[in-house]
Amino acid sequence: MAWWQGFDETRLLIAADPPVAGDGAGQLISLRHPKSGNTMCCVLVDGMLQELNWFRQSYSSWFLGDYVSEDGGIYTATRVDPVFVLLPIFEEARMKKGDDPGKYRPLDEIIFVDGYPGYQQLLSIAENSMQVVCEIKEIDSSKYFRLDDSKVLAWLYHKACQLKQTLSMLDSNYAAREEKHRLADAVSILGEYLKDEPWLKLLCDRLRIDLPEAPKKAPDAETLPTANESSPGIWNGSQEKSKSDNKVTTRAAGRQAKKIKLETGSHNIRDMFTRASSSKK
Repeated sequence: MAWWQGFDETRLLIAADPPVAGDGAGQLISLRHPKSGNTMCCVLVDGMLQELNWFRQSYSSWFLGDYVSEDGGIYTATRVDPVFVLLPIFEEARMKKGDDPGKYRPLDEIIFVDGYPGYQQLLSIAENSMQVVCEIKEIDSSKYFRLDDSKVLAWLYHKACQLKQTLSMLDSNYAAREEKHRLADAVSILGEYLKDEPWLKLLCDRLRIDLPEAPKKAPDAETLPTANESSPGIWNGSQEKSKSDNKVTTRAAGRQAKKIKLETGSHNIRDMFTRASSSKK
């Protein structure tokens, strides 16, 4: 399928079914990751925001019917709550200083992020999504939003409890663990989309648990190209081949260097037997 303009390659994508009422048309957008601030690629389908991830092992491909897809990667589109993505944007927009709760600002002004036009596509879902964590004032038929700390903390507490309950339902042995440990696991998952300061720390203080450690990145993980690049969300075979060749060359050079190091000062085993025979004579 041609899932991006100008590209006809077939890709394997695992995603949730779009809403029945929609047309199923999706749009790739680039947003800022709520924790790291790096660019992340998302899919917006009928008002449902999904984070696009990519995993690929070296030298792999897919057999799709009678067709072989050279790209052996798996693309997964996972639904994500827009509040997580918009939370840092609304936090910056209120311009809070000290004990001052900050300013009320119109929605279209808040989600205008320089270098990320994809946020404009979230305008249709931002109002309903952010009502749960914002104070809203309506003046002359215009709505103004300001992030509210107490509402954000209450929302996060609900998310943590809901996630803890969901995890407990997945496995009976896991459900037998202490509640404190299950809460810590839930907060650790939420922490992948929250900055340590202030939200993750406030949530841990509320739940009376320690701040979770940063998750370790998988050694074989690949990064997904963003929608702003020349080939948005598309694996570049030539680049990947070049990376793989470089890895192979580096490893081979390392093995060769190690081999040379081991051979330094060594002797041929035949010489040992020759000398022994000569001395015996």
